[in-house]
Amino acid sequence: MQQQGRALALGCLVLAMALWGSSFIALKLAFQELPPMWVIFGRMALGSLIFLLAWCWRGRIDYRAGDWKYLLGLAVCEPCLYFIFEALALQYTSASQAGMITALLPLLVAVGAFLFLHERVARTTLAGFLVAVVGATWLSLAGESDAHASAPLLGNFYEFLAMLCATGYTLLLKHLASRYSPFFLTAMQAFIGTLFFLPVAVVSAPLPVEPSPLAIGSVVYLGIVVTVGAYGLYNFGVSRLPASQASGFINLIPVFTLVFAATMLGESLNGVQMLAAGLVFAGVALSQWRSRPQPPAGILD
Repeated sequence: MQQQGRALALGCLVLAMALWGSSFIALKLAFQELPPMWVIFGRMALGSLIFLLAWCWRGRIDYRAGDWKYLLGLAVCEPCLYFIFEALALQYTSASQAGMITALLPLLVAVGAFLFLHERVARTTLAGFLVAVVGATWLSLAGESDAHASAPLLGNFYEFLAMLCATGYTLLLKHLASRYSPFFLTAMQAFIGTLFFLPVAVVSAPLPVEPSPLAIGSVVYLGIVVTVGAYGLYNFGVSRLPASQASGFINLIPVFTLVFAATMLGESLNGVQMLAAGLVFAGVALSQWRSRPQPPAGILD
């Protein structure tokens, strides 16, 4: 039964990474016609609507004194600051390069989990992370330059700031997952994100009058499939696995991003990129290998 639960958590994490990989493509398509903050608000609002309709399945809510600061910190890290930095990043860099930067997240989370959650980080986990980071970096560098990356250094820096926010989010999520259901935590993010991004969007730019069906469809996909689906799956996976181990799957995002770019945007993967993608998968597999059970996670307090 324990093995079945672990297998389910691993499957949820892989699917979440695929959805997040596709989100870079959807964001790029939406940003071609719509102001970035309106795109983010739209996805948050749609996600909130879905959660409201399904509120009867909200699951466990065991509030304890002082949890408000962790819940608020979770929402501030992601979606608020995270999506601001990611929107800025995708205005200046390519989807593939932004996806490559996400490979740094597991290393950041592993260090944070060691410092704040008292999780032991196995040597195989660190080795797998390093292999995957090398593969993700090689995968992006092996591709041709993206004409839409007007200032890749600046854009990649914004994506790195987004990864710092994602690190705080993952650690706080691990702390809260024992008392709150993945549904509730994901819904809370969507509700707070909607309230936060509405005034930001209004101030940033006027809403276009006649966006194309492609732009509208991209926002709908981001709001329903990615915001609800990916975050729900990821929150479930993190609630069942150590934070440092679950975050290792982030290394799959660059691979999925390039695969979706090839199938949806007509880009092709060359031989070197295929080898690099294989290296990313090998690194993730290595990071999941355990010779003995992982000790339980600690708490932030």
